[in-house]
Amino acid sequence: MGVYVIAGLGNPKKEYENTRHNIGFAVIDMLADRHGIRMNEAKHKGLIGKGFINGEKVILVKPLTFMNLSGECIREVVDYYKVDAKENLIVLHDDISLEPGVVRIRKKGSAGGHNGLKNIILHLGHDQFQRVKIGVGEKPEGYDLADYVLGHFSKQEKELMNQVAEEVCDAVEVMMKDGPDAAMNRFNSKSKRG
Repeated sequence: MGVYVIAGLGNPKKEYENTRHNIGFAVIDMLADRHGIRMNEAKHKGLIGKGFINGEKVILVKPLTFMNLSGECIREVVDYYKVDAKENLIVLHDDISLEPGVVRIRKKGSAGGHNGLKNIILHLGHDQFQRVKIGVGEKPEGYDLADYVLGHFSKQEKELMNQVAEEVCDAVEVMMKDGPDAAMNRFNSKSKRG
């Protein structure tokens, strides 16, 4: 099977914690906690933790390059560990085209306007990697997009996003164990409303 690289996208620095754009980081932290993995190595332009999820070797990654250069870090990690990005890379990221809390698993696809994904595709030279999109909702009328994705969750949203982060951890475990199709069947159909 080889090693899995699971990368959550976000921005480093304290002021970005708990923002919409950093949901990928939040899920990586939760996965690390869940599986006793310490995120304690700063290298390849990222923060890295190595360990096992259900017997499979994993490298958890939080790129520290800022969102728009995420690909620099991810390319270095997959090259260094000789990981087949088409099979064993899973990227977790926010998605404003999905309702808050909706999870969508994809086996490949375009960046869809997400600058972090654009940069990963640029550096890998293809878009054939698995990703989990985490809905954070459309920006409200009159908001600047950057202000919205860098905005903090309300208390209510935060509770929802915590549940979603748990669900994304479950989804990643299923993707690793049973493959993306099984995970898509289980997690893609649910809407959070009603």
